[in-house]
Amino acid sequence: VEATYADLAERYASDAPYKPGTVVIYGGEAEITTTSIERDVSVAGIISSSPALKMNSAAGNSQTHPYVALKGRVPCQVIGPVTKGDLLVTSSIPGFAQSSGKLDYGIAVLAKALETNLDDGRKMIEVAVV
Repeated sequence: VEATYADLAERYASDAPYKPGTVVIYGGEAEITTTSIERDVSVAGIISSSPALKMNSAAGNSQTHPYVALKGRVPCQVIGPVTKGDLLVTSSIPGFAQSSGKLDYGIAVLAKALETNLDDGRKMIEVAVV
């Protein structure tokens, strides 16, 4: 089996349309939503732009049931400085991850950074969903 893209994703009912790179949790009015809680253990994954393996593909469309990357490499919205290899968790900014450095917050960790960007603001980086 060979794939052009690099993530395993599944469709989930969302309470709003989300753009690729958005960090989502299980909860809200539907199955997934965003959060403003740092290190939220309800984290589900990251909205995928081009999944390599699409699970639950017959459920809705990308507006009502976006693909959530559960494993693999995807772009992710991040706030604050991040260094390659850092662990990422949810942030207080809905839809964005933040670096926890090398501190392991267990099931609250959603990904590892694949690049360094030390800007303080919002950005999109490549990550590996764990």
